[in-house]
Amino acid sequence: MSNLYSFSTETLTALRKFRFGSARVLSMQAIIYIIDKDTYEIRRQDDDIIDNVDELVEELPDNTPRYIVLSYPMKASDGRLMTPLVLLYWIPPTSGQESRMLYAGAVEQFREKAGVSKLIKMEEEEDFEDLEDQLK
Repeated sequence: MSNLYSFSTETLTALRKFRFGSARVLSMQAIIYIIDKDTYEIRRQDDDIIDNVDELVEELPDNTPRYIVLSYPMKASDGRLMTPLVLLYWIPPTSGQESRMLYAGAVEQFREKAGVSKLIKMEEEEDFEDLEDQLK
């Protein structure tokens, strides 16, 4: 695993807090992460926690990859409430080769640091329409 990418203590603390806090929330929650091209630091895009799919799609750039840590409550077939924590890897087809390589190089390291159970690659806005099916 590469040490090229870094995470500030603040980013790691916020990831941990989100991981444990989102398990008790009854609505979708998402945080978008970016990689700083100059320092290779992975950090939050902003301080907002997004609580619906439409807003999430609106916040994603059309031509640059992003990581999204998503907590999405849903009912299991036996009626239990599940809140899987997943990593959505947004990689739009219009993103440049340099940014694709930058994000591809860190995806597994970020997945490990975020403590997510599943990775879902998202390439088109339409991919979000069947998000719940992809989470099952």
